Amino acid sequence: MKSAIRFLPLAALAVAPAAAHATVYFTLEQAQAQMLPGQKLTAVTLELTDAQVAAIQKDSGEAPVNRQLRAWKAGDGSWFILDQVVGKHEFITYAVAIDPGGGVKGVEILDYRETFGDQVRQAAWRAQFTGRHHGQSLKLGKDIQNISGATLSSKHITDGVRRLLSTHALVLGKL
Repeated sequence: MKSAIRFLPLAALAVAPAAAHATVYFTLEQAQAQMLPGQKLTAVTLELTDAQVAAIQKDSGEAPVNRQLRAWKAGDGSWFILDQVVGKHEFITYAVAIDPGGGVKGVEILDYRETFGDQVRQAAWRAQFTGRHHGQSLKLGKDIQNISGATLSSKHITDGVRRLLSTHALVLGKL
């Protein structure tokens, strides 16, 4: 009977769910200040229409995760867009800053909830997006290096940035 009691805690651990891992790296305001320093930002919140969703999906190959677009326009014509993609199981909150010419100024991870794959926060990996424009190829493994152990996070962020470049070109750039 003693040996059964000794093994019970180990058996219980084997079926216990993994603890959720969540790390907040930046608040919205901190990310805005870092990515567009000194800029006065004006919130532009809009609901994407069916036609806009269809156009973005056709252009980027990715449907918007949420029809509610959260973006801020800077005084110099830059944009800050807050978005989410699913990593493997959980949402990754990230932001893309787009310069007045439509190029990616920066990508930042604000909140990462997955247990593994947070290497997408590495500055060198995120820097691969800088200068990319709408219409340029933006594919993981071709234009953006994959990170072993963070493949799904890498892919979904890459797809998300491509989708936001389309969103900027087709919707925000016309405002």
